[in-house]
Amino acid sequence: MAVFLTSLLGTLPGAVAQGLIWGIMAIGVYITFRILDLADLTVDGSICTGAAVCTILVRSGMNIWPAILISFLVGMAAGCVTGFFHISLGIPAILAGILTQLMLYSVNLKILAGANLALSSRTYQVVITSSRIPQALLVLAVTMAIIVAVLYFFFGTELGSAIRATGSNPEMSRAQSINTNITKLLGFALSNAFVALSGAMLAQYQGSADINMGRGAIVIGLASVIIGEAIFRKFSRNFALKLLSVFVGAIIYYMVLQIVIFIGADTDLLKMMSAFVVAVFLGVPYLKKQHFTKAKIGVNKNA
Repeated sequence: MAVFLTSLLGTLPGAVAQGLIWGIMAIGVYITFRILDLADLTVDGSICTGAAVCTILVRSGMNIWPAILISFLVGMAAGCVTGFFHISLGIPAILAGILTQLMLYSVNLKILAGANLALSSRTYQVVITSSRIPQALLVLAVTMAIIVAVLYFFFGTELGSAIRATGSNPEMSRAQSINTNITKLLGFALSNAFVALSGAMLAQYQGSADINMGRGAIVIGLASVIIGEAIFRKFSRNFALKLLSVFVGAIIYYMVLQIVIFIGADTDLLKMMSAFVVAVFLGVPYLKKQHFTKAKIGVNKNA
């Protein structure tokens, strides 16, 4: 038993590192899903785009930091495409995201010139790698702190507040002379920029970029957001803690995933388990509300 626990604990730092990487992606999901109140499925494609761009630039000899920045900007461009489909062509956000995701699949194939491309830490300069987990954890923890601080500051500005207002009440925002088309476009762009940044970090960590690495990313992002919200529910008014909760949710998700894999569960069922967790966490608040409403009606009838 002691050997089992020791072996399990030895795998958890890697799960925390992956949770922090995917937490960056989940921040992007949070921006569209919670702040803009829109469903954006672009993330399954833009995370791979960020990984592909970073990989090909580093392999061509570019320094890793400009490569990461360019990946961030390319993700922003991908979000703008989704925003254009939704705002200018009137396509529902979820369908606009699917269309962009399909386009990005072909774009990613062209960037990688194949299904995958290696980015070995032994050959190329990277900032994180799975072979040096303590260093990766430090870099990712600092990255997390910077992202939370920057977004906390940004969404406290006039422009950031306009984006939040657009998600809360578009009609009232327009009545207050807020151009909701611009704020939605910025939201899509910012969201997918962080998703692509996550892809750039993931490619470095796992040592490759793969065309299918973003498959199911939206489920992981939603699970991270919802798990984090469930844990930090008492602090729901603090925006900084809301952002931090997304990272905590992603870490918990990957730690649970690591435990499930370690005990020998069928890995073919992991996606189904993730979807089930998201469904439960999304459905429970609704069921609780329905139960409360019925109970209140019953009390009023008895009175």
